[in-house]
This record gives sequence, structure tokens and C-alpha cells, in this order.
Amino acid sequence: MENLSPAARTVLEKRYLLRNKKGQLIETPEALFSRVAEVVSLGDKSLKNKFQEIMNSLEFIPNSPTLMNAGTDLGQLSACFVIPIEDSLQGIFEAIKDMALIQQSGGGTGFSFSRLRPKGDIVKTTHGVASGPVSFMHVFDEATEVIKQGGRRRGANMGILSVDHPDIFEFITSKRASDVLRNFNISVAATDKFMEAVKNNRKTDLINPRTKKKVKSVSAKEIFDLIVDSAWRTGDPGLIFIDEINRRHPLKSQGKIEATNPCGEVPLFPYESCNLGSINLAKMIKDKDIDWEKLGETIRLAVVFLDNIIDANKYPLPQIRENTLANRKIGLGVMGFAEMLIGLGIRYDSPEALKVAEKVMAFIKKESHKQSIALGESKGSFPNFKKSIWRKKGYKAMRNATLTTIAPTGTISLIANCSSGIEPLFSLKFVKEVLGGVKLLHQYQPSKVAVTAFEIKPIWHVKMQAAFQKFTDNAVSKTINLKKTTTRKDICNAFLSAYELKCKGITIYRYGSKPQQVLYVEDSGEPCCEI
Repeated sequence: MENLSPAARTVLEKRYLLRNKKGQLIETPEALFSRVAEVVSLGDKSLKNKFQEIMNSLEFIPNSPTLMNAGTDLGQLSACFVIPIEDSLQGIFEAIKDMALIQQSGGGTGFSFSRLRPKGDIVKTTHGVASGPVSFMHVFDEATEVIKQGGRRRGANMGILSVDHPDIFEFITSKRASDVLRNFNISVAATDKFMEAVKNNRKTDLINPRTKKKVKSVSAKEIFDLIVDSAWRTGDPGLIFIDEINRRHPLKSQGKIEATNPCGEVPLFPYESCNLGSINLAKMIKDKDIDWEKLGETIRLAVVFLDNIIDANKYPLPQIRENTLANRKIGLGVMGFAEMLIGLGIRYDSPEALKVAEKVMAFIKKESHKQSIALGESKGSFPNFKKSIWRKKGYKAMRNATLTTIAPTGTISLIANCSSGIEPLFSLKFVKEVLGGVKLLHQYQPSKVAVTAFEIKPIWHVKMQAAFQKFTDNAVSKTINLKKTTTRKDICNAFLSAYELKCKGITIYRYGSKPQQVLYVEDSGEPCCEI
């Protein structure tokens, strides 16, 4: 494949290409995509050729577990999982066991710790006192630390705690100390009631999840300010707007969503999974305009690809297989949006860019839904279709409960040699550290419209996220990358704007607020693989 960059080859060789028992490479990039296409086409040779073509051209790439595991004994192809945690020692360690099996297979796990009784609460069986959710998060973290996903990926978790949990203050500050909870992103599940209390400077109740009784009332602004301060200091926690997630979920009748996958883009029921794939928008430009015909063809093919994964998959747990097949959720997203805007001659932080975002994502939503309807008519709708909002809206068939997601596309955007997800260019020249220390040097040619992350005011980051969320079934993963001099007030305003603009969550990162980070503006001088 001549179109692969040196960085893409490095990433493929270190993580994705198959090796023999001696650790020697036995696969080429072309063979990798052929292996994936063979499995996902479910024996349809004409479909295999089409799948292989869109991957070879770097126009569409599925999530990492599909690339790593398709055609292997492991065979686990999904990226995102949510595991429930019940309020008992048995329930907690059952969740840890399930997490281990999922992470070993290459998946990421999300948890809500909100059902666990608070620190100091009674434990009837031992006549002792509970240690609280945060203490058990450390147990999950240590377990993750010793599990290397599929031999090639470190584990990733999302830990969520409801804003009305009595241990919310401890949770918010749990990652302030360096080198703790290394394998967790954390987010506070903020309700509408809480956010309105913040805006109106009112108190909010803390509720014991075991007794369902109020423990005390505290200032909502005090909690919010602590979230802002911790995010300014360390990048954690983020916010999950849990009521907005449940308001827009297509299966409200099936219960409430409490957690998401590690980067927040896929809200899931307990023991549910989702597989992701992203279209490279940088490849959808023709004669300085969007090639709508090519984009439409790619969308339709990608939906079939992701839907087929559900049937080709080897699930790590029987209950995950059952719940995934019941709803058949997929998450089709994008990457290379920054290059698309540059190709169109549009600055990222402009009203024109927001219009492009809405137009592109509305088109992806429309075409993916049309394809899912067609698949539903030919292959059958997902089993819970009759209980979904799609049936209530008059749809006669639907193959998938959800279809669109904006994922962060960490390493697959390196393979595609484009920018991550819907992020702006991080810098015209920067170093990305991946795969446990491999440094990749990125360089872009300057242009009048090539605006970079730190040049963009926080509100434009949030507006862009909201523009994509408007037409996304699941959620949008976007890091609001902010310069080092960003103030707490800037972060406060970003959080409030995200809520007002109907985002489903928000994560910020102030440059330099962690001793180690993924992206660096300046090269340290150590050897890099140049893109």
C-alpha cells in the first residue's frame, strides 16, 4: 500500500499486523485489510472486495479490535462495553472479572459506581463500614494495569458517579494526585436539576443510594466549582449530561442509561456493546467541494460493514451477546474533518464551519438511517424495534437502534493519516506519543485557514461539538484542548455552554496540566517517526 505514511506503517507493525509464535511479522497491511474484509463480509465475495477497497483507500476504517482480532481465535471485534456494578462485594468482583475478559479481548469498559453505598455506610454482613466507590475504583484500576488488552492494548475505563452521591466530593478530586487511576477517565453524571441549581445558585441534595434517603443538602455551585477546579488542574473529571442522554435514547422503555464507554461517545445499557468505524472526510473532497456521491456510497457500505460485525463477532460474555443482538447498535463516525475544512477553504472557528459540520452530519445520519431501514426490510429489524422510538415515529423497519457516533479515532486516524475525529489541527507541528512511548512527528503545511486548537476560543470548540451532536444518535467524543493560560472561568463557561447547547457530555484538557500527555507542541529531540 503506497498510500500509507511512515507513521501508519509503524503503528500497523507494532499493534495490528499478525505475528508468529517467535514474534516475527507474518502479515502485510494489504493482508490485514483482506483478513478483516473476509470475516466481515460473511462469505459474500463481492462485498469482501468492496470492504477491502474502502479500507485500502483509507476512506473508512473500523475500530481497533476489529483490525486486531478479525480472523483470529479471539475474534472479539467491538470497542465499547458497559458493565454494571451491584452494591455487594460479590457484585463488585464479578464486574472486575467481566472487565478483565473484555479488556483482554481488546475492548474498553465503562462503569457507573453510583449504586455503591457511600464511605462510612453500614455493611450488615460484617457489622463494619463501607469504604465507598472511590476505593473500589482503585481495585478496578490495578486490575486493568496488569491486563494488556489482547497483548497489544492497555486497558481503558470510564468511571461515572452521579452528582447526588454522598461521595461526590471525593470522586471529583480522586485524580488530583499524580499517577493514580491511570486507566480511568472519570465523569460526573450531572442532572438537569443539578445544572439548573448551579445556574440559580441553589442547594442540591445528596442521596444515599442504599436507602434512597437524603443525607444532606449542599451548594450546587460548590460542587460545580470543584469540578471546574479539578478539570483545570488535571483534565478530570468531565461532565456527562445524563438526562439529555436518556431523553434522546431510542429505547427509553428499556430503562435508563447510567454509563458510557471510556471516551463517552457511546451511552450503553448494562452488558451492551457497540462497534465503531469512521469515514475519512479528508478523502471526500473533489474540486474544492464535498463529493456527496462518494460520501453517500461510503456511508451505505460502512453501515453494512458495521452491522455485519455484530453477527461475525465472538462475544466475551453470553449476556453481552444477548443484549447486543437485541439492539444491534452501531456507531458510524468521521475523522479528518479539519482537513475537509482546509480543503474547502474554511476556518474551523467560523459560522461557515458549523454549517459544514451540520450539513455533513445531517447527510450521514439521513443516509445511514435509510440504509438501516433497507437492511431491516431485507434482514429483519433489531428485536427490540417495536419498543423503540423508531416504531413510534412511523418507521416500518430498522436494523440498528443507533447508527451514528463521533469517536476520538486515536490510532485509526494515524493509519488514515488524518486528524482525529472532529478535532481541529492540534498544531502545525507536534509530536504524538502512542503505543507506550513511540513518538510520531506530525507536520502540516501552513495556510490561511489552517487554524490550530490553541488559537480557537473555547466556545468554538463547544459549538462544533454541539453542531455534530445535533445529528448524532449516540454521543460525540471531543476534547476541548485549551492553552496553558486558560482560566477556570473559561472552563466554567465551556461547561455551561455545553449544557445549554444540548451536548451529551464534555471533556476539557488544559495543555501541561498533566506530567504526561499524548500530544506535545514541541519535539523533545528524541527520535520520531515523521508523517
